[in-house]
Amino acid sequence: MQKAISSEQPHVTIATPAHDCALCPRLAAYRAANRAANPGWFNGPVPSFGPENARFLVVGMAPGVTGANRTGRPFTGDYCGDLLYGTLAKFGFAQGIYRAEPDDGVTLHDARIINAARCVPPQNKLETEELNNCNQFLVAELGGLAQVRIIMALGLDAHKGVLKALGLRPAHYKFAHGAFHPLPDGRVLADSYHVSRYNTNTKRLTTAMFEDVVMGVKTRLS
Repeated sequence: MQKAISSEQPHVTIATPAHDCALCPRLAAYRAANRAANPGWFNGPVPSFGPENARFLVVGMAPGVTGANRTGRPFTGDYCGDLLYGTLAKFGFAQGIYRAEPDDGVTLHDARIINAARCVPPQNKLETEELNNCNQFLVAELGGLAQVRIIMALGLDAHKGVLKALGLRPAHYKFAHGAFHPLPDGRVLADSYHVSRYNTNTKRLTTAMFEDVVMGVKTRLS
């Protein structure tokens, strides 16, 4: 049985990017263009979602333009969230009915979600410099969440971002779907292919494959 996690935890102050963050000129310009075209959208660096005392941290790559960039909640608004939130709910990490909107009432339990890059990139393609610029916020997240025990990276960029934030060499932790890498600080890095529509449509990632990884997380936290 999963250990109960109290909600009565002190608030953790974690450095986050400003809504008008200008660290990455290309991404800032793209946000500005989206804001002009769709002023009702969130159009900013997307904050983390989930309790600060979670033991399970999910790290994605970057917001989708009509997904989290629109809604302001990670993996919310496009197809990616269907598989992610559905699987988290199946294994007790989420509660509520996911309806792809931030007011759908979904809550996370013992899990938290963040992106390695907080801002939406043009054509869903990040540049290395942009990932590096945003890594400071992942450093702050990993440093501020003392109870995190398992970090699940969705895709290679997220995997590399986590390792960089922890000061670890990628050559020692090769990305592979379903891999669980013990880390020097006692935490574990779990790898999964990204829950993108492209990966699921091409069957690179199936529901069963993703559920196997999350079940592995659940088992290790039990």
